[in-house]
Amino acid sequence: MDIRPILSTLRRHKTAAALIVLEIALTCAIVCNALFLVSQRVEKITQPSGLAENELVIVRTSGIGTQTNAMARTQEDLAALRAVPGATSVTKVNQLPFRPSSSNTSISRERDQERPTTSATLYMFNEGALSTLGLQLVAGRDFLPGEYIDFEDARKSASTTPDKASAVILNQAVAEKMFPGQNPLGKTFYMGRQALHVVGVVAHLAPPTDWNNNTTLSMILPVRTDFASGGPYMLRTTPERRDEVLKGALAALERNDPNRLVREKLSYEDQRNNYFKNDRAMVGLLVTVCIALLVVTALGIVGLASFWVQQRSKQIGIRRALGATRGQVLRYFQTENFLLASLGIVLGMLAAYAINLWLMNMYELPRMPLLYLPLGAVLLWALGQIAVFGPARRAAAVPPAVATRGA
Repeated sequence: MDIRPILSTLRRHKTAAALIVLEIALTCAIVCNALFLVSQRVEKITQPSGLAENELVIVRTSGIGTQTNAMARTQEDLAALRAVPGATSVTKVNQLPFRPSSSNTSISRERDQERPTTSATLYMFNEGALSTLGLQLVAGRDFLPGEYIDFEDARKSASTTPDKASAVILNQAVAEKMFPGQNPLGKTFYMGRQALHVVGVVAHLAPPTDWNNNTTLSMILPVRTDFASGGPYMLRTTPERRDEVLKGALAALERNDPNRLVREKLSYEDQRNNYFKNDRAMVGLLVTVCIALLVVTALGIVGLASFWVQQRSKQIGIRRALGATRGQVLRYFQTENFLLASLGIVLGMLAAYAINLWLMNMYELPRMPLLYLPLGAVLLWALGQIAVFGPARRAAAVPPAVATRGA
């Protein structure tokens, strides 16, 4: 189709055409960045924890006043919790993935390394934690009974020599970071000056929080913590018995020591949902904004196209009288919209890139992949063609005689 008549017509309607172009450009810029932000949030929300999430319940307690026998009471609690009907296994940990608290540490390949190699979340697990949490070993073994040590003793007996290194289990991410292209089993590295000996690797174990732009690096020490330290008791059961087991656990702890505070009592799935509540709300807000912008843009295109059909009745009638088919009239309006949308999309892509640079500088967001620009372009091209189709069909349906008489 010859676009010169279209360009000539648009030059006579500069203001209306410019408004549509600017509307499309603004929508393109915002939608491209919003889709990128949505993808970032969705990736964060759906990242694996590594745990058997739908089989776990959490009970977190704390003592009143100074606890002189906290470790002994913790062992009594664990024994009582193992007797809860429906609980298949029980353990105690210092922290969990996706909870706003974190114990992190720097680690190095060499003992006297000037700068640490990286940082990782430090998990401390009591006996049976790997099986209770559902962590998947992909290499090596679980901790041996003789490798577990109480927290207070661990601080006193930390060894700086490889021959007395403490056992440690890494997740795959930190294993690849510390020993790229190598088998990490049997390797020694250092936490400060304390030597650690790798005995196993788990597939996934997410940190509690997104700290220092790190969402993957974690390691586990066989260190027993007590209930007063703040870490939770974890009970594994079948999904349908979680509420029953949670009630039984609370009753068992109450019998052991009624003079304690229950800080937390919920399933792990509920904890994860609570942690990502704001992220889900942000996704919903951004999706709503995108839909609203697209609807407003579509309405603008429909309104302008309908106005132009009404204003060009004589022109359409003349073209029909000279032999133009309905299909040619329909394609005329679709081509016109495509040209306006293309100009708006080009401006919108430039604006989208500028907005992304601003977000990177202000909020340390990552650079938006260029894939989102053509994605936004295709979306707006399709939107424009769909929006203009109705008015274009009405224009194509105008009989030549009616159009000329109306003129």
